[in-house]
Amino acid sequence: MLGVIFSTPNEAAPFIEQYAGDRLGELEEGAHLQTDAVVATVVGPGKIKATLGTERLLHEHDIDTLVHAGGAVALADELEVGAVVETAFVLEGDRVELEAPDYPRMPLECPFDLDVEGTLVSQDHVRGDADASSYWERIADMRDATGYAVAYVAAQHGTSCHIVKGITGRADGDTGTAADRREAHRAVAAFLQRHVDAEFPAS
Repeated sequence: MLGVIFSTPNEAAPFIEQYAGDRLGELEEGAHLQTDAVVATVVGPGKIKATLGTERLLHEHDIDTLVHAGGAVALADELEVGAVVETAFVLEGDRVELEAPDYPRMPLECPFDLDVEGTLVSQDHVRGDADASSYWERIADMRDATGYAVAYVAAQHGTSCHIVKGITGRADGDTGTAADRREAHRAVAAFLQRHVDAEFPAS
C-alpha cells in the first residue's frame, strides 16, 4: 500500500479532489482517506505533528512506500515557483550552531521521473539573520517544516520514504501569492495521480 502524507488540508486538497472527487470534501488534520491501494493523511504543520502523524499512519496501516508531498520555499535561485522537486537529501535544520555546524541528515532514493532533484532542509524556527540565510542557501535548495521528521520516522520503521515538494515561493522574502501556492499544490497532485495510476492501475 502507498501512504501519502501532507502537512495541511490546503496541500492535500487538489490530490483529494482528483482521487476521491466530491464525495469526501476536505481532508482534515488527523484524518485518513483509505482506498484499496492508497491511504492519505494530513499530519499538521511542524516536526512534532509530523512525527506523531507519521508514527500513527505507519502503526495503523500496512504501508510499503511512503510519499511526503506538499509545499516548500526555494532557497536556490534556479528553483522556480511551481516546480515539482524530488528530494535527494533531507536535513534537520533547527539544531545547528553555524560556527561548528553539525546536523542530522538523510539521503533519500529518487525513483520518480521528475526533472528536478534537490536538497531539503526542515526547520520549525527560521533565523532571520543574514549568516543563517546564507548558510542554508549554500547547502540546501528548499525549505519546509516537516520533511525530515517524516523521513526519520519512516526510517525507524524500515519503510521506504520519498519526498516530493512543489515550490510555493522564495525564502528571500517573495513568499508567493495564494495562486502560486494553489498552482504548486495542483502540480504535486498531478504528479501523485500519475504515480498512483501507474503503480495501481484500475482493474
